[in-house]
Amino acid sequence: MSTFTPKNILITGAAGFIASHVANRLIRNYPEYKIVVLDKLDYCSNLKNLLPSKSSPNFKFVKGDIGSADLVNYLLITENIDTIMHFAAQTHVDNSFGNSFEFTKNNIYGTHVLLEACKVTGQIRRFIHVSTDEVYGETEEDAIVGNHEASQLLPTNPYSATKAGAEMLVMAYGRSYGLPVITTRGNNVYGRINFEKLIPKFILLAMRGKTLPIHGDGSNVRSYLYCEDVAEAFEVVLHKGEVGHVYNIGTKKERRVIDVAKDICQLFNMDPDKNIQFVDNRPFNDQRYFLDDQKLKNLGWSERTTWEEGLKKTMEWYTSNPEWWGDVSGALLPHPRMLMMPGGIERHFDGAEQYESALKFLIYGRTGWIGGLLGKWCEKQGIAYEYGKGRLEERSQLVADILAVKPTHVFNAAGVTGRPNVDWCETHKTETIRANVAGTLTLADVCRENGLLMMNFATGCIFEYDAKHPEGSGIGFKEEDKPNFTGSFYSKTKAMVEELLREYDNVCTLRVRMPISSDLNNPRNFITKISKYNKVVNIPNSMTILDELLPISIEMAKRNLRGIWNFTNPGVKYIDSDFKWTNFTLEEQAKVIVAPRSNNEMDASKLKNEFPELLSIKESLIKYVFEPNRKTPAE
Repeated sequence: MSTFTPKNILITGAAGFIASHVANRLIRNYPEYKIVVLDKLDYCSNLKNLLPSKSSPNFKFVKGDIGSADLVNYLLITENIDTIMHFAAQTHVDNSFGNSFEFTKNNIYGTHVLLEACKVTGQIRRFIHVSTDEVYGETEEDAIVGNHEASQLLPTNPYSATKAGAEMLVMAYGRSYGLPVITTRGNNVYGRINFEKLIPKFILLAMRGKTLPIHGDGSNVRSYLYCEDVAEAFEVVLHKGEVGHVYNIGTKKERRVIDVAKDICQLFNMDPDKNIQFVDNRPFNDQRYFLDDQKLKNLGWSERTTWEEGLKKTMEWYTSNPEWWGDVSGALLPHPRMLMMPGGIERHFDGAEQYESALKFLIYGRTGWIGGLLGKWCEKQGIAYEYGKGRLEERSQLVADILAVKPTHVFNAAGVTGRPNVDWCETHKTETIRANVAGTLTLADVCRENGLLMMNFATGCIFEYDAKHPEGSGIGFKEEDKPNFTGSFYSKTKAMVEELLREYDNVCTLRVRMPISSDLNNPRNFITKISKYNKVVNIPNSMTILDELLPISIEMAKRNLRGIWNFTNPGVKYIDSDFKWTNFTLEEQAKVIVAPRSNNEMDASKLKNEFPELLSIKESLIKYVFEPNRKTPAE
């Protein structure tokens, strides 16, 4: 049997019940392992659970949400994580009936974010996904053999359904991308420091002299494992578990809920007939969960703690630590919903490292218009950033930038557009290819090797109106359409590199068109340009209002969006019919320019669907350009 030895482990949800026991055990038993624990500290987490590890040199706490892709990517890269033990989840079945969307968000989406980060970084050697016995659904009451790891998944409540969905993602990433995944499915766990499950709930109620509420008639059967035994099981799975396999963590010793209540009454010298209250059942309450745990036993694990011993230890801990959780009255209701616990539980653990704003951007194109504006927007949002020093076509310089800056994302706003316009590219083709094609591809490749998302500012000047997209029809070019404009060498290079970038799954390409900003002094501003023309071409075109869309590009980076996006405001801009101008025909224009210009309408519905608040070109111009530049009468 081969064994696995991790170096740097990320444990999600580690301030929670089971994960904190696992984290404390590994930190204590393996001082050579670095353990990074990640937890957003919601209602069922408490930093005090990690107090045994606080002073350990191999321990590091990070406050944050697994749903934050930028944070997860940042941690994997900067902490050189090679192993993930994924415990973070919403777990209380009662809560799932009342707020099921929260369970989908945390349990499925959060898991997906982790898996995608593992795929992108390519450095994970073990991904241990913690699931539950509830994904199997009910076990027949007369079944002698428990559910084995290959049994069908038949979840019956929103909680178990989201855990089953997360498992499917884990399995898919293992098969499709070769991620080294292992899944565990466990019975109920009990022991010190928990508060929301059946046993601690009964103990806390008994300590207060209150009745113990039981759903239905109490005949439901469950299996219970003591927390330290479960922590040992995860230690065994970590070191001896086989990639691609599922392991049940269970026990053959079962108890009816009514018997658990009676045992706790006995510990507190309470009369069960007077202190047990039968309440309405859940919308659906599985009658029995029963697991076949032989596969894990074959790895050398077995439960050590008897029910009587474990229950006594648990009761003694709670009676010795009555204020551990503060006010948990909301959790002690017969049918609790998502709890409103007091915030700031982390105050119990001074020095907790928080990475809620862990973004750091590496930006190329410092002297360019968009690159310069990006830096200003980062400053406004409090995002750390640095400009790249290397030339795009020099791979070693790009690698040096990434090693020095350690960014979470890379923005490429560099490239050759020509001064004063794209006609320059017609006589400087080598320089244009070097920057727009070779340089962009080199940066994308270096980013991929380092597990980084590259936000690439491209152009929509690669299309021209045609029979399928007639001028004035409102039918815009979509992201999947192939470029059809080859009139300028600049556009040729941009179309070429866009097509090649499709092979890179770490790139988000943003097609900018006729950019406009509120800074009317900038000579590259489209409004500034046309205001100096004696004649203008009255052809409708898509445009990009930078004041609105650059912040959206930052949000797209945070969401780790990829692929090609038409980065324009919806609609097109005509010249106002009330405005008096001299028309400039395309034939006349051709006589004074070297390369033809692209004219098109781009379909911005994909961007609008992702950002419903996105304004139309007219609305955006008024809000972000005209209103800020409106002069008062005194001026």
